[in-house]
Amino acid sequence: MNGLESLDLVGVADAIASRQLSAREATVWALQRLQTTGRQLNAVFRIDAEQALARAAALDEQQACSGQTTGPLHGVPLAHKDLFGVAGQECHAGSLILRGHIAPRTAWALQQLDTAGQVNLGSLHMAEFALSPTGFNGHYGHGLNPWNAAYACGGSSSGSGIAVAARLVFGSLGTDTGGSIRHPAAMCGITGLKPTWRRVSVAGVWPLSASLDCPGPMAQSARDCARLLTLMAHPNAQDGLCTQRRAEDYEAGLDGDLRGMRIGVPQAYYRDDLDPEVAAALQGSLDVLTGRGATLVAVAVPDMALVNALAQLVMGVEAAALHGRWVVGRPQDYAEQVLRRIDPGFAYPAVRYAEALALRTRITQGWVDQCLARCDVVHLPTLPVTTPTLAATTEGDAAAVMQAIGRVTHATRGINYLGLPAISVPTGFSQAGLPLAFQLVARPFAESPLLKAADAFQRDTEWHRRRPPTPTPTPPPAPATA
Repeated sequence: MNGLESLDLVGVADAIASRQLSAREATVWALQRLQTTGRQLNAVFRIDAEQALARAAALDEQQACSGQTTGPLHGVPLAHKDLFGVAGQECHAGSLILRGHIAPRTAWALQQLDTAGQVNLGSLHMAEFALSPTGFNGHYGHGLNPWNAAYACGGSSSGSGIAVAARLVFGSLGTDTGGSIRHPAAMCGITGLKPTWRRVSVAGVWPLSASLDCPGPMAQSARDCARLLTLMAHPNAQDGLCTQRRAEDYEAGLDGDLRGMRIGVPQAYYRDDLDPEVAAALQGSLDVLTGRGATLVAVAVPDMALVNALAQLVMGVEAAALHGRWVVGRPQDYAEQVLRRIDPGFAYPAVRYAEALALRTRITQGWVDQCLARCDVVHLPTLPVTTPTLAATTEGDAAAVMQAIGRVTHATRGINYLGLPAISVPTGFSQAGLPLAFQLVARPFAESPLLKAADAFQRDTEWHRRRPPTPTPTPPPAPATA
């Protein structure tokens, strides 16, 4: 079967189920793309070709013998952020510190995808210890945006964003602590879903901040993300941080009909200081959503400066606690930019951290009451700026670099403190040829309306189907300076 790059996750799963395509054919195709384009774009950490081909052959044999598929991902080639452990394989979280670390168990979320029939091709590049919203990695080189290698690809799930956008794999799992699924989704032009905190088990996933970390799907379309989330969003009794809320079928409600759905549109904070191209793209996305039947509702926004400060405090303290012994004993093994993000966590008083956690439920309820009282989802930018260049986020004055990075997280960071689900959806391109996106946010555990709205939007648009050009063959990128 030709033209696999034109298929999304659901499309390739359907093709394998109907025997238009074998799992081995799909796997060979994806492995070749990972080895070539994936290496050129610095999207790959490890490729497990032998294991993947054996898995694909076993799945094809099973289907030939029984006439049945294993599950909704039977034979679909995927690869995942190098925070998700695979038992017996290296999991280094983009760092020098963990180089050679062998995962003792497979992450629970990956186990669910294995049961559903995925072919896991390996692990994807990421920002060091998940501490960059732009894809910065001072040890192994930055991820390269498939639309233009001079621009940031987004992070920290950089390899996942690149691999899905460049059609190397049909989906990927990332993690989001302050926007790390949504940033690369927006910058690379794919769909990325941050679930409600605790909706997906973090067991077997290397942490950054346990109070904020959210594993979630990254894929071409909202329907693809719905399928992946349906498979992952199960209670895990062995994970005390995972909700015991029952699983849902997130694909079932994707009918394209938004009549009766109310979309909140805030002005203050989220519409402040937008790049003009971002503002125009946001308005265009609202026009499509109302064309599908949605009603727009003006909403107010609580004090986001407080929410963001609390999010930064919680992540800072928890990251400092995790990295303390290495920051003291092995500071030379961290990139300077990463150390600058960890260091403030050592200065917060314990009482402030305790207060930030104690206030969380009340502040979240206040945000929901103010922003979502009269609507089902809230419409926000994913990024208030167009995608920055790599130079703007890695070179020159340190204060200017941190300011540029801060603008990237303006609309995402606080959502993690609130624990709310959010989805980033492609909605056009800037004059520089880089993707633009909008973000939808909903009440806790209300992923269904997010996916419903995103899917309806994608029925009338083609932005998520756009493919970047194949890069000119070049040597692998040299390691970046720290």
